Amino acid sequence: MNVTTSTLSLTVADVDASLDFFRTHLGYRLAMAADGFASLTRDDAAADIVLLRRGIDILPPEQREQQAAGLILALTVTGIEAEEQRLREAGAPITMPLREEPWGERLFQLTDPNGVVVQLVEWVAAVGRVAQPEEVHGPQP
Repeated sequence: MNVTTSTLSLTVADVDASLDFFRTHLGYRLAMAADGFASLTRDDAAADIVLLRRGIDILPPEQREQQAAGLILALTVTGIEAEEQRLREAGAPITMPLREEPWGERLFQLTDPNGVVVQLVEWVAAVGRVAQPEEVHGPQP
């Protein structure tokens, strides 16, 4: 298997509200849209996002009334302090302030109007040094 891209599909009550949030605060752009559906993308390594309106009939019946809950979309970034400041100044709904965990993870969270939690993360290997991806996730093939 060769994975060429990753997409997170979120079922939400208000597609337009989440679309506006991801475009305004996180730099996603609209790739395509239809009634009750929006596909978002970025030009970097971030996962693509598909927003589906709760109840939409393209979903199997058992999934139509489910909604995004209990998940965290984590995006690994650089310059996390500047990102938090930029988002605060833009009025983004930061729901967990920037903090650093003992294992070297620096993170904060914001929540979109439909309750989708987005966590921005930067890994620090030692004081003042940002960890490289292979240090966090192991060697990549």
